[in-house]
Amino acid sequence: MGTLLSTKVLDPGHRELCLGAGLGLVAYNALAIEFLPVVIPMGFRELIFTSQNAVKAFLEKAGGRDLSRYRVFCVGQRTSALLGAHGLQVAKSFDYAAQLAPYLVEHHPKGHYLFLCGQQRSDVLPELFDKNGMDYLELPVYRALPSPRAFRREFDGILFFSPLGIRSHLMENRLGNSLLFCIGDTTAEEAAKHSKNIMIAKRPTVENVLVRAINHFKHD
Repeated sequence: MGTLLSTKVLDPGHRELCLGAGLGLVAYNALAIEFLPVVIPMGFRELIFTSQNAVKAFLEKAGGRDLSRYRVFCVGQRTSALLGAHGLQVAKSFDYAAQLAPYLVEHHPKGHYLFLCGQQRSDVLPELFDKNGMDYLELPVYRALPSPRAFRREFDGILFFSPLGIRSHLMENRLGNSLLFCIGDTTAEEAAKHSKNIMIAKRPTVENVLVRAINHFKHD
């Protein structure tokens, strides 16, 4: 039976999916998340999130504020679901920041945005906002730190969810002949520095990375 390694701890149901496909699954968190000691400014009604971690950090710092007053734009299905579960109104959600940024420039150019992000955020949104003179404040609210774990074996496939996750994993491991399954193009670009055995999920979600790997080995 082949075995996959996930560099993010997955939901219990994901292991069942692997077992049903005749695959083993080993999972660990290649990154540790640390919330930053920041104060959320009051003068914003429009928020931008590109990750679940930014949402969690915001919720921890937001205190007793009325969250229904905010209009939110975000990236990712799970990010959108997390926001909605805590009473934040999601006006628009996209799979990629490269889709969200031009939408805001075209449809909401007069917005006054607070962009809550991690220290290692993509440049896509700030670059396009600066180019078009958009009014925004970027506020890093968390940082991701390498948390590598050594494995003395080779896996049939490795699931990666960020460039930093790849760099963390490589601190203690080699890729060998493993097939690398990446959540998106940016992660795949980092993977390509170390391997030619790369496949990209059809959509940038954890579930799609796993399904991509399962489908590959089921039909291999």
